[in-house]
Amino acid sequence: MADLGAILDDLAAESGELDGLVAALPAAEWSRPTPAAGWTIAHQIAHLAWTDDEALIAANRPAEFPAEVEKALADPGFVDTGAEEGSGLPPGELLDRWRRGRAELAAALAAVPEGTKVPWFGPPMSPASMGSARMMETWAHGQDVADTLGVHREPTGRLWHIARFGVRTRDFAFGLNSLAPPAEEFRVELTAPDGDTWTFGPATATQRLTGGALDFCLVVTQRRHPADTDLRPEGEDVRRWLGIAQAFAGPPGSGREAGQFT
Repeated sequence: MADLGAILDDLAAESGELDGLVAALPAAEWSRPTPAAGWTIAHQIAHLAWTDDEALIAANRPAEFPAEVEKALADPGFVDTGAEEGSGLPPGELLDRWRRGRAELAAALAAVPEGTKVPWFGPPMSPASMGSARMMETWAHGQDVADTLGVHREPTGRLWHIARFGVRTRDFAFGLNSLAPPAEEFRVELTAPDGDTWTFGPATATQRLTGGALDFCLVVTQRRHPADTDLRPEGEDVRRWLGIAQAFAGPPGSGREAGQFT
Protein backbone atom coordinates (compact mmCIF):
# COMPACT_ATOMS: atom_id res chain seq x y z
CA MET A 1 0.00 0.00 0.00
CA ALA A 2 1.41 3.39 -1.02
CA ASP A 3 1.78 6.05 1.64
CA LEU A 4 0.45 9.58 1.29
CA GLY A 5 3.79 11.03 0.25
CA ALA A 6 4.14 8.52 -2.58
CA ILE A 7 0.58 9.19 -3.73
CA LEU A 8 1.13 12.94 -3.77
CA ASP A 9 4.40 12.51 -5.69
CA ASP A 10 2.63 10.40 -8.31
CA LEU A 11 -0.27 12.87 -8.43
CA ALA A 12 2.22 15.66 -9.15
CA ALA A 13 3.77 13.59 -11.93
CA GLU A 14 0.37 12.77 -13.44
CA SER A 15 -0.67 16.42 -13.30
CA GLY A 16 2.62 17.43 -14.87
CA GLU A 17 2.07 15.05 -17.78
CA LEU A 18 -1.35 16.53 -18.51
CA ASP A 19 0.03 20.05 -18.01
CA GLY A 20 2.57 19.24 -20.72
CA LEU A 21 -0.20 18.27 -23.14
CA VAL A 22 -2.06 21.56 -22.83
CA ALA A 23 0.51 24.20 -21.87
CA ALA A 24 1.73 24.85 -25.42
CA LEU A 25 -1.68 24.61 -27.11
CA PRO A 26 -2.77 27.69 -29.07
CA ALA A 27 -5.73 29.41 -27.41
CA ALA A 28 -8.11 28.21 -30.14
CA GLU A 29 -7.27 24.57 -29.37
CA TRP A 30 -8.66 24.91 -25.85
CA SER A 31 -12.16 25.13 -27.34
CA ARG A 32 -11.91 21.77 -29.12
CA PRO A 33 -14.71 19.37 -28.06
CA THR A 34 -13.65 16.27 -26.12
CA PRO A 35 -15.37 12.86 -25.82
CA ALA A 36 -17.28 14.19 -22.78
CA ALA A 37 -20.44 15.65 -24.30
CA GLY A 38 -20.48 19.45 -24.12
CA TRP A 39 -16.99 19.70 -22.67
CA THR A 40 -14.00 21.26 -24.39
CA ILE A 41 -10.37 20.91 -23.40
CA ALA A 42 -10.88 24.08 -21.35
CA HIS A 43 -13.79 22.43 -19.52
CA GLN A 44 -11.59 19.46 -18.65
CA ILE A 45 -8.88 21.60 -17.07
CA ALA A 46 -11.43 23.90 -15.45
CA HIS A 47 -13.12 20.90 -13.86
CA LEU A 48 -9.84 19.72 -12.36
CA ALA A 49 -9.15 23.20 -11.01
CA TRP A 50 -12.68 23.48 -9.61
CA THR A 51 -12.49 20.06 -7.95
CA ASP A 52 -9.14 20.93 -6.39
CA ASP A 53 -10.79 24.06 -4.96
CA GLU A 54 -13.60 21.94 -3.51
CA ALA A 55 -11.10 19.49 -2.05
CA LEU A 56 -9.23 22.41 -0.47
CA ILE A 57 -12.41 23.42 1.35
CA ALA A 58 -12.82 19.82 2.53
CA ALA A 59 -9.22 19.58 3.76
CA ASN A 60 -8.79 23.06 5.24
CA ARG A 61 -12.32 23.98 6.35
CA PRO A 62 -14.25 20.72 6.76
CA ALA A 63 -17.01 22.39 8.79
CA GLU A 64 -17.93 24.38 5.67
CA PHE A 65 -18.13 21.38 3.35
CA PRO A 66 -21.71 20.28 4.16
CA ALA A 67 -22.84 23.51 2.48
CA GLU A 68 -21.06 22.38 -0.71
CA VAL A 69 -22.86 19.05 -0.53
CA GLU A 70 -26.18 20.87 -0.14
CA LYS A 71 -25.42 22.92 -3.27
CA ALA A 72 -24.70 19.73 -5.20
CA LEU A 73 -27.91 18.10 -4.01
CA ALA A 74 -29.96 21.15 -4.92
CA ASP A 75 -28.42 21.58 -8.37
CA PRO A 76 -27.87 18.50 -10.59
CA GLY A 77 -25.66 20.68 -12.80
CA PHE A 78 -23.42 21.81 -9.94
CA VAL A 79 -20.28 20.16 -11.33
CA ASP A 80 -20.96 21.24 -14.90
CA THR A 81 -21.49 24.82 -13.74
CA GLY A 82 -18.07 24.86 -12.12
CA ALA A 83 -16.45 23.60 -15.31
CA GLU A 84 -18.41 26.05 -17.47
CA GLU A 85 -17.40 29.05 -15.40
CA GLY A 86 -13.74 28.13 -15.43
CA SER A 87 -13.71 27.32 -19.13
CA GLY A 88 -14.42 30.97 -19.91
CA LEU A 89 -11.09 32.12 -18.49
CA PRO A 90 -8.17 32.84 -20.83
CA PRO A 91 -6.15 29.61 -21.17
CA GLY A 92 -3.09 31.03 -19.43
CA GLU A 93 -5.15 32.21 -16.46
CA LEU A 94 -6.99 28.90 -16.23
CA LEU A 95 -3.71 26.98 -16.35
CA ASP A 96 -2.23 29.15 -13.59
CA ARG A 97 -5.33 28.58 -11.46
CA TRP A 98 -5.04 24.82 -11.86
CA ARG A 99 -1.32 24.84 -11.07
CA ARG A 100 -1.79 26.91 -7.92
CA GLY A 101 -4.76 24.88 -6.73
CA ARG A 102 -3.16 21.49 -7.13
CA ALA A 103 -0.03 22.64 -5.28
CA GLU A 104 -2.12 24.07 -2.44
CA LEU A 105 -4.18 20.90 -2.23
CA ALA A 106 -1.10 18.68 -1.99
CA ALA A 107 0.18 20.77 0.91
CA ALA A 108 -3.25 20.74 2.59
CA LEU A 109 -3.62 16.95 2.35
CA ALA A 110 -0.12 16.46 3.73
CA ALA A 111 -1.09 18.61 6.74
CA VAL A 112 -4.32 16.76 7.62
CA PRO A 113 -3.86 15.12 11.05
CA GLU A 114 -3.28 11.38 10.97
CA GLY A 115 -6.48 9.40 11.35
CA THR A 116 -8.68 12.28 10.17
CA LYS A 117 -11.21 11.71 7.41
CA VAL A 118 -11.81 14.39 4.79
CA PRO A 119 -15.48 15.03 3.85
CA TRP A 120 -16.51 14.64 0.23
CA PHE A 121 -19.51 14.33 -2.09
CA GLY A 122 -19.32 10.57 -1.58
CA PRO A 123 -18.14 8.86 1.62
CA PRO A 124 -15.50 10.71 3.71
CA MET A 125 -11.96 9.72 2.79
CA SER A 126 -8.52 9.59 4.31
CA PRO A 127 -6.02 12.08 2.84
CA ALA A 128 -4.39 9.15 1.01
CA SER A 129 -7.72 8.14 -0.53
CA MET A 130 -8.40 11.76 -1.46
CA GLY A 131 -5.00 11.88 -3.15
CA SER A 132 -5.84 8.68 -5.03
CA ALA A 133 -9.18 10.16 -6.05
CA ARG A 134 -7.44 13.25 -7.42
CA MET A 135 -5.01 10.97 -9.25
CA MET A 136 -7.94 9.07 -10.76
CA GLU A 137 -9.69 12.22 -11.96
CA THR A 138 -6.52 13.81 -13.29
CA TRP A 139 -5.69 10.69 -15.26
CA ALA A 140 -9.27 10.26 -16.53
CA HIS A 141 -9.71 13.84 -17.70
CA GLY A 142 -6.21 13.68 -19.11
CA GLN A 143 -7.39 10.72 -21.18
CA ASP A 144 -10.18 12.84 -22.61
CA VAL A 145 -7.63 15.48 -23.59
CA ALA A 146 -5.28 12.89 -25.07
CA ASP A 147 -8.11 11.32 -27.07
CA THR A 148 -9.06 14.76 -28.41
CA LEU A 149 -5.51 15.53 -29.46
CA GLY A 150 -4.85 12.05 -30.84
CA VAL A 151 -1.99 11.56 -28.37
CA HIS A 152 -0.93 8.14 -27.08
CA ARG A 153 0.00 8.26 -23.40
CA GLU A 154 2.45 5.60 -22.34
CA PRO A 155 0.93 3.81 -19.31
CA THR A 156 3.00 3.94 -16.13
CA GLY A 157 3.04 2.34 -12.71
CA ARG A 158 0.91 5.26 -11.50
CA LEU A 159 -2.07 3.29 -12.79
CA TRP A 160 -1.81 1.20 -9.62
CA HIS A 161 -3.44 3.97 -7.60
CA ILE A 162 -6.35 4.14 -10.05
CA ALA A 163 -6.73 0.36 -10.24
CA ARG A 164 -6.80 0.07 -6.46
CA PHE A 165 -9.29 2.93 -6.22
CA GLY A 166 -11.45 1.27 -8.87
CA VAL A 167 -11.55 -1.97 -6.88
CA ARG A 168 -12.29 -0.17 -3.61
CA THR A 169 -15.25 1.70 -5.16
CA ARG A 170 -17.00 -1.49 -6.29
CA ASP A 171 -19.75 -1.33 -3.67
CA PHE A 172 -20.13 2.42 -4.25
CA ALA A 173 -20.90 1.75 -7.94
CA PHE A 174 -23.52 -0.86 -7.09
CA GLY A 175 -25.16 1.50 -4.60
CA LEU A 176 -25.24 4.36 -7.11
CA ASN A 177 -27.30 2.12 -9.37
CA SER A 178 -29.67 1.05 -6.57
CA LEU A 179 -28.20 -2.45 -6.51
CA ALA A 180 -27.14 -4.44 -3.46
CA PRO A 181 -23.38 -5.00 -3.52
CA PRO A 182 -22.37 -8.66 -3.83
CA ALA A 183 -21.58 -10.29 -0.50
CA GLU A 184 -18.45 -11.93 -1.88
CA GLU A 185 -15.27 -10.05 -2.71
CA PHE A 186 -14.00 -10.41 -6.26
CA ARG A 187 -10.54 -11.50 -7.28
CA VAL A 188 -9.01 -8.98 -9.69
CA GLU A 189 -5.77 -9.81 -11.48
CA LEU A 190 -4.33 -7.12 -13.75
CA THR A 191 -1.27 -7.06 -15.98
CA ALA A 192 0.72 -3.96 -15.06
CA PRO A 193 2.52 -1.79 -17.63
CA ASP A 194 5.85 -3.39 -16.71
CA GLY A 195 4.46 -6.93 -17.10
CA ASP A 196 3.99 -7.65 -13.39
CA THR A 197 0.62 -8.75 -12.04
CA TRP A 198 -1.39 -6.61 -9.62
CA THR A 199 -3.81 -8.61 -7.51
CA PHE A 200 -6.76 -7.50 -5.41
CA GLY A 201 -9.16 -9.61 -3.37
CA PRO A 202 -8.90 -13.20 -2.10
CA ALA A 203 -7.29 -15.81 -4.31
CA THR A 204 -10.13 -18.19 -3.41
CA ALA A 205 -12.90 -15.93 -4.74
CA THR A 206 -15.21 -17.66 -7.21
CA GLN A 207 -15.93 -14.51 -9.21
CA ARG A 208 -12.89 -13.10 -10.96
CA LEU A 209 -11.71 -10.43 -13.36
CA THR A 210 -8.49 -10.59 -15.36
CA GLY A 211 -6.96 -8.37 -18.02
CA GLY A 212 -4.76 -5.35 -18.52
CA ALA A 213 -4.43 -2.67 -15.84
CA LEU A 214 -4.81 0.07 -18.45
CA ASP A 215 -8.09 -1.35 -19.73
CA PHE A 216 -9.40 -1.76 -16.19
CA CYS A 217 -8.59 1.86 -15.37
CA LEU A 218 -10.27 3.00 -18.58
CA VAL A 219 -13.43 1.08 -17.65
CA VAL A 220 -13.71 2.15 -14.00
CA THR A 221 -13.29 5.80 -15.07
CA GLN A 222 -15.83 5.20 -17.86
CA ARG A 223 -13.40 6.23 -20.61
CA ARG A 224 -13.87 2.98 -22.54
CA HIS A 225 -16.71 0.52 -22.97
CA PRO A 226 -15.89 -2.91 -21.49
CA ALA A 227 -16.51 -4.50 -24.89
CA ASP A 228 -13.54 -2.57 -26.29
CA THR A 229 -11.09 -3.96 -23.73
CA ASP A 230 -9.32 -7.22 -22.98
CA LEU A 231 -11.02 -7.61 -19.58
CA ARG A 232 -12.28 -11.14 -18.92
CA PRO A 233 -15.01 -11.43 -16.27
CA GLU A 234 -15.91 -14.75 -14.65
CA GLY A 235 -19.24 -14.61 -12.83
CA GLU A 236 -22.50 -12.76 -13.33
CA ASP A 237 -21.83 -10.19 -10.59
CA VAL A 238 -18.47 -9.31 -12.12
CA ARG A 239 -20.09 -8.84 -15.54
CA ARG A 240 -22.72 -6.58 -13.97
CA TRP A 241 -19.98 -4.58 -12.21
CA LEU A 242 -18.14 -3.91 -15.47
CA GLY A 243 -21.30 -2.38 -16.88
CA ILE A 244 -21.73 0.06 -13.97
CA ALA A 245 -18.19 0.48 -12.58
CA GLN A 246 -17.60 4.08 -11.55
CA ALA A 247 -14.66 5.33 -9.52
CA PHE A 248 -15.80 8.97 -9.43
CA ALA A 249 -18.41 10.62 -7.22
CA GLY A 250 -21.72 11.90 -8.53
CA PRO A 251 -24.73 10.31 -10.22
CA PRO A 252 -24.26 7.27 -12.48
CA GLY A 253 -22.23 8.24 -15.53
CA SER A 254 -23.13 7.41 -19.11
CA GLY A 255 -19.69 6.12 -20.03
CA ARG A 256 -18.57 5.66 -23.64
CA GLU A 257 -20.26 3.79 -26.45
CA ALA A 258 -18.85 0.49 -27.67
CA GLY A 259 -16.60 0.98 -30.68
CA GLN A 260 -16.16 4.71 -30.08
CA PHE A 261 -12.36 4.47 -30.06
CA THR A 262 -11.78 1.48 -32.33
